[in-house]
Amino acid sequence: MTWDGAPPPDHVSKGPGAVARIIWRGMGIVLVIVAGLSVLLPLRLVERPVFGLHRPWTPWITQMVCRVSLFWLGLSYRRTGAPMQGRGAIVANHSSWLDIFVLNAADRICFVSKSEVAGWPGIGTLARATGTLFIARDPRAAKAQTALFEERLLAGQRLLFFPEGTSTDGLRVLPFKTTLFASFFSEELRPHLSLQPVTVVYHAPEGRDARTYGWWGDMEFGTHLLATLALPRHGRVEVTYHAPLRVSDYANRKALAAAAERAVRGDHALAAREQGDNETAKS
Repeated sequence: MTWDGAPPPDHVSKGPGAVARIIWRGMGIVLVIVAGLSVLLPLRLVERPVFGLHRPWTPWITQMVCRVSLFWLGLSYRRTGAPMQGRGAIVANHSSWLDIFVLNAADRICFVSKSEVAGWPGIGTLARATGTLFIARDPRAAKAQTALFEERLLAGQRLLFFPEGTSTDGLRVLPFKTTLFASFFSEELRPHLSLQPVTVVYHAPEGRDARTYGWWGDMEFGTHLLATLALPRHGRVEVTYHAPLRVSDYANRKALAAAAERAVRGDHALAAREQGDNETAKS
């Protein structure tokens, strides 16, 4: 059995305490999101006709909502390094649905997501409200996707996507798929664009399975969400921003993707080793 076919960790908390935590944390996060949307949506009605695709105000609201949500959940968050300035995109490893909150908390970004997400109840509405760019996983749509990337990036948006193409158990970084990297090599973007690799590492609560925050295979979102809300206490997540890579310094999409993957994978492996050493010392 490979890692992606392995059963999820047995970390589901049960009993009255778990139910109380689910209600307390869940309601708190929902109220934070609703409050954020009540400000974001009316502001977007002004922002859109004045600035078009450029979103100078509303990403600040999304960032604040995600930071408060992580605080309410109890997941400790730390950022190392600084988001780049100027035009560019971001790539990161993908472990969990929690990445959406974590990476929005770290920087003011717009996610790139598969087109199916737009139709998901609740999540699709939130994704559209926060400026997510939806793309079809179809090679025949590559030219149209490149045009969408150009339009958003030239408007000043900072796009973020997950080149692994799927989430993991949090203990590994999968090979980067190179398809979307081709968009950065258009004549309009290549001379002016940089790509910033970001590593996200989750540390499980003491005594819990190291895969606690991972979301992979056929795991159901609802079950994982409830298990996460019910945890007696949470661990922490570290977000590391690496030095930006100038697109013009690379010959093609494969070379750029390989450089980004090395940066993300190297820091992830180092953090995993440190986590293992700490657990060994405690035992």
